Amino acid sequence: MSFQMNVEVERKFLFNADTLKTLEEIKAVYVGQRQFHDQYFDTPKFDLTLRDMWLRKRKGCWELKCPTAEASRTKRMSGEQSKAAALCTRYKEITSLPEIQLRVTEVIKDVCEDQETETGSSDQDESWLSKMNLVCFAEFTTVRRSFTLEEEGVQIDLDQADFGYHVGEVEVVVPEGNVQAALEKIETTARKLGLTGDQRVEGKMNVYLKRNHPEHYAKLLSVHIL
Repeated sequence: MSFQMNVEVERKFLFNADTLKTLEEIKAVYVGQRQFHDQYFDTPKFDLTLRDMWLRKRKGCWELKCPTAEASRTKRMSGEQSKAAALCTRYKEITSLPEIQLRVTEVIKDVCEDQETETGSSDQDESWLSKMNLVCFAEFTTVRRSFTLEEEGVQIDLDQADFGYHVGEVEVVVPEGNVQAALEKIETTARKLGLTGDQRVEGKMNVYLKRNHPEHYAKLLSVHIL
């Protein structure tokens, strides 16, 4: 069975006090503020993250982010379009726990080859983590203020992480195969926000690992994941 997956396309940016004024000027609708606690899991050898796969638990729900084929193609592109695309990340989002467990098992077969891995466990039953030798390597809390540009289907988040890093995100979620349309919406929104520069802004995970787990961070840098 093939699953139709959504792709989350994001561009990160650094925000300041003027950003709220700009959001008001472009008629972004304030959605509200929420706080959430994230835990990220991997094997001790980083089998998942070294393949750019990010297993996360947030508010009791599991999510696995996997790279898209478009992401690797962008690295080989040239020209203005690729510059804009290179500022964005794109990941397939898997939220079905059985599907997540199947994907993780495929990656770490050598870790699990002598063990039966149950793929029907509930969100509350976390015995599968130990069976797959998965441990929490990152944990932090974020306060997020969210805005939308409703006519464009764009969400803008302003995040403040509890380890002292603030970062904004322009996000569009589209069905797999519609990534180019999402990139164009993000580029339009970036211009409205007055974002300049062609350097990709670091996400929360980059900064968290750099500060707290430099060895893990160095390994991800060496294989061009970060």
